[in-house]
Amino acid sequence: MLIINADDWGGSREGTDAMVACLNKGRITAASGMVFMEDSERAADLAKMYDFDVGLHVNLTHEFTAKSVKTQLRESQGRIARFLTRNKYAQLLYNPALRREFRYVFEAQLEEFLKLYGDRPSHFDGHRHMHLCSNMLVDTLIPAGERVRRSFSFWPGEKSLINRAYRFLVDRRLASNYRLTDFFFSLLQCLKYGRLGRVTELARTGKVELMTHPMVAAEREFLLSEEWESTLQDLPAVSHAAW
Repeated sequence: MLIINADDWGGSREGTDAMVACLNKGRITAASGMVFMEDSERAADLAKMYDFDVGLHVNLTHEFTAKSVKTQLRESQGRIARFLTRNKYAQLLYNPALRREFRYVFEAQLEEFLKLYGDRPSHFDGHRHMHLCSNMLVDTLIPAGERVRRSFSFWPGEKSLINRAYRFLVDRRLASNYRLTDFFFSLLQCLKYGRLGRVTELARTGKVELMTHPMVAAEREFLLSEEWESTLQDLPAVSHAAW
């Protein structure tokens, strides 16, 4: 099965509208919704109108843009963001000084999602994949048993042994607490390196999540193309709720 998941639902009006265009054509099957953003409330209303499968896109690094965000929440997220973005290895480190703030910011987003959507997220992932940072993983902030996005999948030789070993350990940790797909890929990377055929073949026998950002012109154009329409006719494309 193939889950075509659009990230950043509700992050901006332009981004949400690009996803709706793909949804209307049946080119995506799920989305990851951001809360406390400028288009979060409208996006939630649209999801309910379309009966669209939406998960929580945990946002620890991108500034909340909704006007109604409490000062304490905005400041806590800002401290987390400064820590996670100070260098490319920061997410590998567990920061005990921010332990309470990570929990507070995550739980505030989950509570807001429940308020907007009236239901639990179908799945969990993270903006810039920060749901995989050490503070999130070590403290198991996402409730156990949920569907959670795994780390990227690669073929042998595509990444260094250290990189692959780290991803293996992360996925092993995730698998001990959560439900995972068998594979996870980025549409943009698949288009760039000609991997899409191999990915769709995997979807015939396993559970594959394909991440996309329809706000990116190249991705949106492909998703709306006849080529993608033809590909989907021969594939079991489903939502997260289907597995």
